[in-house]
Amino acid sequence: MAATLITNIKQLVNVREEWPVLRGKELAELPCISNAYLLIEDDTIAAYGKMEELSSATRLMPAEVIDASGRLLLPAWCDSHTHLVFAASRENEFIDKLKGLSYAEIAARGGGILHSARKLNEASEDELFNLAWKRLEELARLGTGAIEIKSGYGLTVSGELKMLRVIKKLKQRSKLTIKATFLGAHTYPLEYKNDHQAYIDQIIGEMLPVIAQEALADYIDVFCETGFFSPEETATICKAGKQYGLKPKIHANQLNLSGGVQTGVALGAISVDHLETMDEHAIRSLAGSQTIGTLLPTAAFFLRMPFQPARALIDAGCAIALASDFNPGSSPSGNMNLVVNISCIQMKMLPEEAINAATLNGAWAMECAGTLGSISIGKKANLILTKPVPSLAYIPYSFGSNLIDMVFIGGERTGSNH
Repeated sequence: MAATLITNIKQLVNVREEWPVLRGKELAELPCISNAYLLIEDDTIAAYGKMEELSSATRLMPAEVIDASGRLLLPAWCDSHTHLVFAASRENEFIDKLKGLSYAEIAARGGGILHSARKLNEASEDELFNLAWKRLEELARLGTGAIEIKSGYGLTVSGELKMLRVIKKLKQRSKLTIKATFLGAHTYPLEYKNDHQAYIDQIIGEMLPVIAQEALADYIDVFCETGFFSPEETATICKAGKQYGLKPKIHANQLNLSGGVQTGVALGAISVDHLETMDEHAIRSLAGSQTIGTLLPTAAFFLRMPFQPARALIDAGCAIALASDFNPGSSPSGNMNLVVNISCIQMKMLPEEAINAATLNGAWAMECAGTLGSISIGKKANLILTKPVPSLAYIPYSFGSNLIDMVFIGGERTGSNH
């Protein structure tokens, strides 16, 4: 049995014997142990506690001992909303936006999601896998230990299935915990612009049966937004997905009060994601449900949109998670450290709230809180060891610095960031 002992940890962060979904005031409670140790056996957290209790807990000193003096140890980030599989970046559109073009004008030129779809359909499965694998490795070095990846850049039967097969291959080969989401309903392909029902029929009749047969997805998602999929269309697609065992996660209320939050809650969605545009009714609906509200602040940042009303959501008792929305159009970064920074700086979340939302609640938003998201005996040893820092609050405060020294995925070091 391979074992690693980490000693003299300045602060062991998010230590829990129970790990419920956190909402309201609970989000600000982040249990920590000062001057601690943690023992990893194989891929699992085997023991932890105060340094003075160490000798009785570990009879045999393991092969590797890491002195973590001055450093914090916390659970790896759980990023529950990404579009990691894509064929090409879109920095030309970035320049167009800087010059004043609107999203609609860029889309009219063949940009936006349809540009990503065109490039994706031209790329081979192997090309897509290799690009995605490089991105995944980079995100692991930045502390992400679990990630959800959506399709949605295919918008054809073959393109969507190709994306989902790439995600399945990533799941099989990577040590990260990966969840797959079918987002065929990301936008309407040009040929179905005036015949929405025909595309919905294709999603339900041609894509879903193959996805179920090949076990290609865990979830189904719909972009519920004005000009995209209506609440009624969203419900139809999600109910069809449920017939095949796919649980709903919804893109909701990004650009407008789309009804996406209430639709997601009514469907029993695992999460409703984005939430830039919220009113009292949407907030109350979410607060009174088991659905998690996933905030994607780096998308608001990149698009120069108002940030999500995190304080109003937390104060109303909503369960909040944080995720990166990594995608080439509106959030070309999967760096969860930056997500935590921006959540504190721009959304006024406390460091404890942001860390809980990016770890334990992120794990709940992917249904893997039983194995990830907190420092708990028996959970997977997906961990971030920081460089020496003065305090926990220094992590979001020092927003431009790389504070990660080591990342462990399933008990194995992913490489040092010196």
